[in-house]
Amino acid sequence: MKCFSRYLPYIFRPPSAILAASCHAEADIISTVEFNHTGELLATGDKGGRVVIFQREQESKNQPHRRGEYNVYSTFQSHEPEFDYLKSLEIEEKINKIRWLPQQNAAYFLLSTNDKTVKLWKVSERDKRPEGYNLKDEDGRLRDPSMITMLRVPVLRPMDLMVEATPRRVFANAHTYHINSISVNSDYETYMSADDLRINLWNFEITNQSFNIVDIKPANMEELTEVITAAEFHPHHCNTFVYSSSKGTIRLCDMRTSALCDRHAKFFEEPEDPSNRSFFSEIISSISDVKFSHSGRYIMTRDYLTVKVWDLNMENRPIETYQVHDYLRSKLCSLYENDCIFDKFECVWNGSDSVIMTGSYNNFFRMFDRNTKRDVTLEASRENSKPRAILKPRKVCVGGKRRKDEISVDSLDFSKKILHTAWHPSENIIAVAATNNLYIFQDKVN
Repeated sequence: MKCFSRYLPYIFRPPSAILAASCHAEADIISTVEFNHTGELLATGDKGGRVVIFQREQESKNQPHRRGEYNVYSTFQSHEPEFDYLKSLEIEEKINKIRWLPQQNAAYFLLSTNDKTVKLWKVSERDKRPEGYNLKDEDGRLRDPSMITMLRVPVLRPMDLMVEATPRRVFANAHTYHINSISVNSDYETYMSADDLRINLWNFEITNQSFNIVDIKPANMEELTEVITAAEFHPHHCNTFVYSSSKGTIRLCDMRTSALCDRHAKFFEEPEDPSNRSFFSEIISSISDVKFSHSGRYIMTRDYLTVKVWDLNMENRPIETYQVHDYLRSKLCSLYENDCIFDKFECVWNGSDSVIMTGSYNNFFRMFDRNTKRDVTLEASRENSKPRAILKPRKVCVGGKRRKDEISVDSLDFSKKILHTAWHPSENIIAVAATNNLYIFQDKVN
């Protein structure tokens, strides 16, 4: 894990966070982080419905070490708060997920979703403006046709670079429950959106119709025993997807078998050890995130205490299990009382599928090397993140006696939690969201 003990941080606060009073702090909490397919752009969404896109600095001969830095590229309001009058429910503007589409031309496209509505955004640059309209003056006002005495040819004039974000599609009114996942298919023509009980398949060109491909809603809601927690398409096979449940199970579905994929092709579940059975067993076994490896051979799942790696060819147990914060097992009662036990941590692969990363409390995040089986705990905090500083591994002490560089499990701050992380698709650059701060770390640059 040598390369992971040396990350250089850059910290970003949302533009509004610098000026906002305490009443706005909640809106600035980052709720999703996502690199695009090249890693040149990084998008974050927050509870205030905003999307902030960062662009990577281009390398210059004078300052080659600046190559890793990301600067604000575009900021726009993606979702607004709404009210469902039929159900008397407020619909939050919080961005639950962002997913990039592969770049096909000079513009960028991304999907963003709150609890009910998915939007397709186009982000494009403009450095020229047309002048010399016939029917409009330079301010855009319509001219009196009787005053037009000659025909002009409009011309393009250079202007300061402007980045525009425009909504191209709005996919609404298809989910009764809260959307927890969106995933772009490898055919790049369709995507799916998943809520607690249903998964819908959309075509990017059709906004008023979607196909329900999974429905686990029972006829009698009193018989409900599990909900869908996450879903993702296979990275290479457009007919295959997985979804996880609150019971700790993963279902692999094949859309070629039937239009409604209520019958799974494969079912992944690890038998529970009866000796470890407790009141909290069902809660902590609920899967909060599921991710295919880039190769498509493995599935990674995150539950409350562990990260597991499953081989698609072996359904009865995971091939790897990593303890994220096993020292919290004795704290489950207090974590239940303060609702932290319901926190939904995400997990990510590095570009080569050899290392996995996930978050924890006290602004800690964990990395596990699948080859060497070594792991490291790092901390994202303003105190130890001066530019070009080296991050030192942290250790949590469970017993009564602790060393100088260790932190006691009783001293952990459970209000500081890293739920959302992202890894550059090809380089050792990571993005970590710690409440309303975004930290970007990279390999040590000589």
